[in-house]
Amino acid sequence: MKRALILALVALSLTTHAQTPERASFEFINGRWFDGQNFVSKTFYSVNGLLTSRKPSHVDRTFDLTGKYVVPPFGEAHNHNLDWSSDAQFERVKNRYLAAGVFYVKNPNSLLRSKALTNAHINSPTTVDAVLANGGLTASGGHPIEIVSPQRGFREGDGEGGFYYVIDSAADLERKWPTIKAGQPDFIKTYLLYSEEYAKRKADKAYDGWKGLDPNILPAIVQRAHKDGLRVSTHVESAVDFHNALMAGVDEINHTPGFRPDRNDISSYKNLKQYEISESDARLANRKHVVVVTTLGESLDITFNEKFDEQGRLALRALLVRNLQLLSKHGVSIAIGSDNYRGSSLEEALSLAKVNAFDNATLLRMWCETTALAIFPKRRIGRLKDQYEASFLVLTKNPLDDFQNVKTIEMRVKQGVLLQQ
Repeated sequence: MKRALILALVALSLTTHAQTPERASFEFINGRWFDGQNFVSKTFYSVNGLLTSRKPSHVDRTFDLTGKYVVPPFGEAHNHNLDWSSDAQFERVKNRYLAAGVFYVKNPNSLLRSKALTNAHINSPTTVDAVLANGGLTASGGHPIEIVSPQRGFREGDGEGGFYYVIDSAADLERKWPTIKAGQPDFIKTYLLYSEEYAKRKADKAYDGWKGLDPNILPAIVQRAHKDGLRVSTHVESAVDFHNALMAGVDEINHTPGFRPDRNDISSYKNLKQYEISESDARLANRKHVVVVTTLGESLDITFNEKFDEQGRLALRALLVRNLQLLSKHGVSIAIGSDNYRGSSLEEALSLAKVNAFDNATLLRMWCETTALAIFPKRRIGRLKDQYEASFLVLTKNPLDDFQNVKTIEMRVKQGVLLQQ
């Protein structure tokens, strides 16, 4: 019995060693490290996967960064491309993220049956770290039910209980919550779409895919989720959705109002007032510590419809930038998310830089720090400080001079492991 136990422990030790890359002690000299505002010359060490400014008793290797620029890794606060059906697909997605310096990803609505495969590929030092919401909570005929079709790769049974849960009443919530919880979501995703017209859209099939939860049910969902230690993210379209999400007590608002027109009809942008966040709601978002995720790249670039006239494009862009700057003015945490299935938050961040929504230091801080903590609020990430995870990027050029320089990545280190790209 004793010999069998020893053999079992040895086998477990070998398995664990094989799964966890060896973390050497590294010294990084002559680098300029981002402190949230500027780049400061420092020497840091990576020891047991953590950063320290104290030299350890043993250093395996020294890296001379020769005045290059060190930033925390980037995050992607909203993307659905971490649902895959093959190892090859995962490799493509992972390599795209790591190439862009994106280490942290949030998938706010994922397919439950793919979770086991997804979990087998994420959250280790050599890949991306991610959180998954599982199926989102919506109403009958609501978004994202219309997405579930064979043409999009879905199978029979992927709808209710897989990619979404229909919650039309308090009774639905009571009955389905044990199943939702049993799926072990990392957080809960909910949907509000033009909730100011909930009664009008509820039974009208012309609005299928363009409606969501009864706003009166959302507070009960939030209370139930919080009781079980789960944060809640809410998809919004209009400024009223934004307000209703705040009043319900959600933790995160996915999308900034105006990120797309109602039913993808450009003419709906003629009433831009419906997407204008109020000053009082911006202040309320700050008081409630709500994170707002951008997903504005396509709308800021105005590439989705060439028929949209120049005056309309400029008015929409001004509104979107105004919303972001209002939130920033009142201290609201803004996370960078793209909702770009074939891309990453790199494109989103570059679009925000192009329209000068924020100065470069603020935008960089949002992408590195705010976004990372929106995904993993309990981890010591997003900053280059003692006892934070030794995860960072080395850039050859200063992104504060030109934000495009975030693409000049020369080295990637994740939890003390040097990544090869």
